[in-house]
Amino acid sequence: MTDTDPNSSARTAEWMIAGLLGANAVWTTLCLGGYRPETLVWTWLLTGCALAVHFLSWAFSTERTHPAGWLVVPFLAYAAVNVALVSPVPWLGWRDWMSWLQMAAVFWLVLNGVRRAGPRKLLLGVVLALAVVSVVLAAYQRFLWPDWLMLGRKQVPQFLGRASGPFGIPNSLAAFLILLVPACLALTFERGATAFQRILFGYASLVLLLGVGLTISRGAWLSLLVALMLWPLCVRERSWEWRLSVALAAFAAASLGGIVVYASSPRVKHRFDMLVRDAGELSRPILWRGAFQLFEEAPLTGTGAASFNVLFERHRPPRFNDNPQWAHNDYLNTLSDYGLVGGGLLFGAMAVVAVRTYRSMAARRGTQGLLFGFNSMGLTRGLSVGVLAFCLSVLVDFHFKIPALAMVFAIVAAECVLRGWPPPPERDGPSGAVQLASICAFLASALFILAVALPAYRSEAARYAARESIDRLALLERPSLNYQQTVLSEAQRGLIESCVLHPGNAQAWSDRAYVSALWSRLAPARAVEMGKEAETAAREALSASTVVPEFWIRLGVALDLQGRWAEAGPAFGRAIETAPSNVIAWYYDAYHLSLLPAARPLALSAAETALLLDPGYSPAIRLHKDLSTPH
Repeated sequence: MTDTDPNSSARTAEWMIAGLLGANAVWTTLCLGGYRPETLVWTWLLTGCALAVHFLSWAFSTERTHPAGWLVVPFLAYAAVNVALVSPVPWLGWRDWMSWLQMAAVFWLVLNGVRRAGPRKLLLGVVLALAVVSVVLAAYQRFLWPDWLMLGRKQVPQFLGRASGPFGIPNSLAAFLILLVPACLALTFERGATAFQRILFGYASLVLLLGVGLTISRGAWLSLLVALMLWPLCVRERSWEWRLSVALAAFAAASLGGIVVYASSPRVKHRFDMLVRDAGELSRPILWRGAFQLFEEAPLTGTGAASFNVLFERHRPPRFNDNPQWAHNDYLNTLSDYGLVGGGLLFGAMAVVAVRTYRSMAARRGTQGLLFGFNSMGLTRGLSVGVLAFCLSVLVDFHFKIPALAMVFAIVAAECVLRGWPPPPERDGPSGAVQLASICAFLASALFILAVALPAYRSEAARYAARESIDRLALLERPSLNYQQTVLSEAQRGLIESCVLHPGNAQAWSDRAYVSALWSRLAPARAVEMGKEAETAAREALSASTVVPEFWIRLGVALDLQGRWAEAGPAFGRAIETAPSNVIAWYYDAYHLSLLPAARPLALSAAETALLLDPGYSPAIRLHKDLSTPH
């Protein structure tokens, strides 16, 4: 039974899948957008439950799979091979691959598991309600508690004065909201709409636009403006005079609103003055150049999944000390990691889906009569414009790397496809081959989630918590001995758990080496013993990857603790070789050289290099002062 039949009743499975997807979107969004690994443990469990319901119900269904759901499979297959054979950081590569898989799974579930109007309305309603709640949280943050974040966290100073709502980054909230603003506007100004519909969605539009404004996200504002201007130009049944006049009116209204906000908000004025003063951006072009240089190194296959943040060290300019993680351009980041092959498969699939949906929509225009509300062409266009605005915004950000944003994008994109590109006709009855395939898919997905995804994220959650605790300890001026011992003991237990859950998590082994080295400061008599433990852990990390400078630093420190000064030197040399403009690598090399009196001039030179890279790096300042003092 298809969605076009007004008397159809949705199957229980579709309501269950819609409910699970909605709950997943709420959970992941309200937990800082899914940025923390412990959040993703439950995110994957909810995804697994939705997949289980879908595959078990599909075994007895007469519906056929939507062709659009298969188009992303070649990219997922290639990306898995890329992780296994190309990526220099496979533990990070698999997590990056799983983030793409998560988005593809949600897209598949909506396309093939939520086809009837009732569950689809529920899912979109949950997403819209979540957006409104996000704006309420953003207003609370902006006007009452500027450094508030979800989960008891505190906002970093650089984002104070800008609202991020349930996310950690204001741009993430803006991307979420611009995905939905055009759809709400479409329902507000739709011909034939009831007064209730106009009031409800008009209010929702104002709330979402307020939220976008509170983020002061220049990229989101410009992306939404461009998408809204393109919207009327694509309305083919209207004359070009109408299209151009509406597009210009949208531009004029947005410009007038921008002028008013610019004149009345010092924070907005400052942000846009910076944009003019810096001729665009300062940090993003550096990241884009680095990503393009990495792409040039391996244009076909890329430098490997999730490799950008590590290999960017090769191209880091002096005095640029940000830790970017991603290239702040998802298209360029994907090309850098996966090359032309991966980028072509992924974005080519997206383009094919978009073109096929648009053509199907155009072919059906005028054959369905005048529809209102959920079934209206205006809502379809509004959702499509929201998708376009989101896709424009990732030119300057990394929204696909934020799990909640990837999930919501997949939901809205799948809804657009269902509305424009109808699924194929149903079969006459359940097929034995389909039943077997559904059962196999159910077992494979359950096995993958329980044996691969959950251990990987549980491991990273344990590591993340342990590393946070020792990083907080390092910020204290004079922590008590008992407090230090307590923190290091708990961190050590967490890191051991992390390595047991996922032995391939090289960062966990590196952090274990770090904790062992810190223990040696509390118990100098056990320095050699702790050094041996640290060496074992550091070499385990290096067995997974030799391109991470931190791993070489951990090995060098471990060898120094054992009095093996001559052996430690090459390790610090490799750290500098992999990260020539990294202040931390130069500082550790300077400290290593300072241990030998005859090498103090070399140590002083290394410390001076560290201070050239970052004049404010306090450990290097203290070491330089000590080395400059006659002994």
